[in-house]
Amino acid sequence: MTRALFLDRDGVINIDKQYLHRIEDFEFVADIFDICKLFLSHGFIIVVITNQSGIGRGYYTKDDFELLNSWMIDQFAKNDIKISWTYFCPHTPQQNCVCRKPKRYMIDEAVKKFDIDVAGSVLIGDKDSDIICGKRAKIGKTIYINKDININSDINIENFKELKQRHSHLWSG
Repeated sequence: MTRALFLDRDGVINIDKQYLHRIEDFEFVADIFDICKLFLSHGFIIVVITNQSGIGRGYYTKDDFELLNSWMIDQFAKNDIKISWTYFCPHTPQQNCVCRKPKRYMIDEAVKKFDIDVAGSVLIGDKDSDIICGKRAKIGKTIYINKDININSDINIENFKELKQRHSHLWSG
């Protein structure tokens, strides 16, 4: 079985700019590449799970999302980081779909596709829905990256530098 690092996109991989869908507006969060390399070097795969309700709201198209996602994956590849897959939910909260976080559907799909050891995996998110999703899927460790505290997460950090300095047991254990 494979351990996975599950990453939300907006607010974790990139600075959250509401309904981001253009390459020129995309800005990577500091130290995201370093964190990904640490997990990869210890046998993790990286899977992105992201709610993209801007598609359902008509702010941008699925093609817009896929273009930006391809560009993002290329940027990771240029830094010697392989993103194994990106799962996304295009629906609005009002559509009550099966895939939108905090539902665990995207994680369950990744578990089937990659034979993932959920108990040995890690999820990083910046919203309560990310953490709840990880808990529902029984992910081994959930990390909340935000200036606020999330009482549901296993670990709360303000930035990836803090994660590197204080929590190396996550990727080496």
